[in-house]
Amino acid sequence: MLNQSHPLDQAVVVQPATWRDLRPLLELEKICFGREAWPLLDTLAALTFPQTVRLKAIVDERVVGFIIGDRRRGNSLGWIASLGVHPDYRRRGIARSLLAACEGELATPCTRLTLRCTNEAALRLYQQLGYVEIDIWKRYYRRGEDAIVMEKVG
Repeated sequence: MLNQSHPLDQAVVVQPATWRDLRPLLELEKICFGREAWPLLDTLAALTFPQTVRLKAIVDERVVGFIIGDRRRGNSLGWIASLGVHPDYRRRGIARSLLAACEGELATPCTRLTLRCTNEAALRLYQQLGYVEIDIWKRYYRRGEDAIVMEKVG
């Protein structure tokens, strides 16, 4: 279990998420991603499939963030499938903590993720954490927005 405090906030606890967290994670998906949020069955699958890393961030017993990752290509590639932090809790290091914990649990030599081309805050965060752009997937998201594919080696 990873604990991290922000000087201006209550303690943030990062711990494994389970199917029992389905409701708060569905709510967070909708808040963070709106129409692009994962549906019920995809979220439930992510919370129950073996080999999936699923973590939640908790502040004052409230789930305020989550990350889903999995291993691919014979465990040589980690993939961050989803990462979200409630808007009221952003810019407090929660996404960094979730990402670091997930990368650690994936324990793969390379990790990839996608983000919307318009998500400048996420792009800056990933660049600061050592991710580099490796591709653009045209019209990847439901409303036709392109995705930036980023990778971190090491």
